[in-house]
Amino acid sequence: MLQCLCVGYGRMVFYIFLDVYRKLERHKHVDYSKVSFMVKTMLKDGVYCVGVVDWNMRDFHGYVTSRGTSYNAYIVKDEKTVLVDTVKAPFVGELVGNISEIINLEELDYIIVNHVEMDHSSALPIVAKIAKNAKILSTQRGKEELVKHYGHAFDSVETIKSGDTLRLGKKTLKFLEAPMLHWPDSMMTYIEEDKILLPNDAFGQHFASSYRFDDEVDNHILMEEAAKYYANILMLFAPLITKKINEVITMGIPIDIIGPSHGIIWRKNPMQIIQAYLDWSSGAAVHDKVVIVFDTMWESTDKMARAIAAGICSQNVETKILKLRASNNTEAVTEILESKAVLAGSPTLNNGVFPTMGSFMTYITGLKPKDKLWGFFGSYGWGGGAVRGLMEMAKKASFEVYEPTLEIKWVPDETDLKKCFEFGQQFAQKLKSN
Repeated sequence: MLQCLCVGYGRMVFYIFLDVYRKLERHKHVDYSKVSFMVKTMLKDGVYCVGVVDWNMRDFHGYVTSRGTSYNAYIVKDEKTVLVDTVKAPFVGELVGNISEIINLEELDYIIVNHVEMDHSSALPIVAKIAKNAKILSTQRGKEELVKHYGHAFDSVETIKSGDTLRLGKKTLKFLEAPMLHWPDSMMTYIEEDKILLPNDAFGQHFASSYRFDDEVDNHILMEEAAKYYANILMLFAPLITKKINEVITMGIPIDIIGPSHGIIWRKNPMQIIQAYLDWSSGAAVHDKVVIVFDTMWESTDKMARAIAAGICSQNVETKILKLRASNNTEAVTEILESKAVLAGSPTLNNGVFPTMGSFMTYITGLKPKDKLWGFFGSYGWGGGAVRGLMEMAKKASFEVYEPTLEIKWVPDETDLKKCFEFGQQFAQKLKSN
């Protein structure tokens, strides 16, 4: 038996290495200069977006990306030419093809790594081999992460810090470190003469489009995706975001265009997304709204949620009901972003929280939304446990918890549903008094 397992494991390792070898061989023989599926986009004279659109992306480590995404990289061409960021490895051919429309990659002078996360850097090892004369620049933490991700070939990366500049000719790049927005290595690159900010993951959206700029797409959809992106990726870092934006404002940096590394580029009104980030991170966008997030086994918790929502609405408070198996964590968190309160409901399964609700609580407690009132309800059969489990997770995350909770045994009757209605009324009154 052990011998069979060892043989099977050895065979698995062999095929993994064979797959890697074949991919490397394909890269070796492809003429990347002839591979381009997106026309280069000019932001200003000498500044181009050369990234790629990922139409099929539907999941970003648990964040549902229903509209796909893009991986934006930028060329700044002057006496010296710079590539700012790369793309996800499967799209390296398209990236190199797009760059080749502007410059021979072997003539590239610099590659700036704003952020090492693989959706922005996994094409870098191949790009660096082709652009063998280019110097690679990153923060000190970025260099450490590049070495850990891609090996000691990146020991020669040159490090930069906030305030450092790089003169290209007529254009000047200025660098601003932004640690934990959203990795320790994160950095922004600013093109001084063109007033263009390239902030990597900040101000982005997971939004695939044949258009590149904010004045070319539906603003409602754009802001919906921007809010979803902030809520599901950056909410945890709200205090740092407020601080960093205020730092940029204090520095008096004029901004005509923001070129994020995902989604649409802001050229019509970059202040719209800057103000939105300030509002989201400070809580200014929050209003009297309760999001009811629940799941159900035999509809008892569903009936409770509807009765509770009716009670909340009777107090002229906006309500949104989300059943998790008909929705997802991504949508729930996005709704919570601008809400003052959340009610979480779960049936008891095996003396504990229903799996989808457990997943939701793990997801939301990691994002740590600030200044929300949390309440809990649920149904059970011969024994409870779900509501207690939800409360324990919330308290451990230091959420503000409303008490009492509400639990109904088996199927709620008219008396039980009246209790649910009154529970909703009381919760809304508490919310309005906060």
